[in-house]
Amino acid sequence: MKLITWNIQWCRGCDGRVDPVRIARACRDMTDFDVLCVQEVARGFDSGLEGSHGEDQFRLLADALPGYALIEGVATDRAAHSVGGARRQFGNAIFSRLPVLQAFRHLLPWPADPAGPSMQRVAVEIIIRSKGHDLRVTTTHLEYYSPPQRAAQVEHLRALQAEAAGHSVVRPGQLRADHVATPFEPGARPASAILAADFNFLPSDPSYARLQALIDAGVPAYRDAWAIAHSGTAHAPTVGVHDKAQWPGDPFCFDFIFVTEDLAARVESVEVNAVTDASDHQPVLLRLAD
Repeated sequence: MKLITWNIQWCRGCDGRVDPVRIARACRDMTDFDVLCVQEVARGFDSGLEGSHGEDQFRLLADALPGYALIEGVATDRAAHSVGGARRQFGNAIFSRLPVLQAFRHLLPWPADPAGPSMQRVAVEIIIRSKGHDLRVTTTHLEYYSPPQRAAQVEHLRALQAEAAGHSVVRPGQLRADHVATPFEPGARPASAILAADFNFLPSDPSYARLQALIDAGVPAYRDAWAIAHSGTAHAPTVGVHDKAQWPGDPFCFDFIFVTEDLAARVESVEVNAVTDASDHQPVLLRLAD
């Protein structure tokens, strides 16, 4: 299975041009991917986001990726900026050509922090079926400005992993004939998972270690797929590689793919595409053996 994660900066490249088709093309140029996780997707922002004119980027990306199911997760949802305009929405999305059995949208904690700006964040989770195995894939985009908010969001991601592990076993008391084909019918929610995102933390940040810490007995913890595939090698940078206007210092890594420890042996490779300048971030590709 091949998965790409990418903060696409509302489809805005280093040339200032907003182009969803270019984003889709860059991903396809990397590989014939099965799952694409994207962060910073916009709809209805006809002002405020440089280069955007309010286009529905969720739809435009879906149009550019025929054969993929779109699961969108809106974090910011506000009234139109002008009379008759579309609602202003901002969030993340997952595109999958593998069967999507269930989808969840989790609003992440947003405790008040007067120290600086922030926004609501969302985690989008899907359960896919690949080669007869069910697997959870979650994408999110953690807070940039507020370390306390980001730490709270890491704790919530850990709690969601524990919750999924609890749901991974369907017990006899949950099975009732009159619940078949109703919302009460148990659905697959395995503990085996991939978490791919712009985490807005460095490998040296305590939140990086905290996300991978033991959660509870019987709950598979997360492990950094890059560290599995490139043991002892520093992370390739994913931010500031091309966009020196926004990121004038040395490039660094904010974008990671974590897998639960039961999937570690299946990690074949993790690569960062350092060539494309279609966003201020670089896409990351995970190959997972079937």
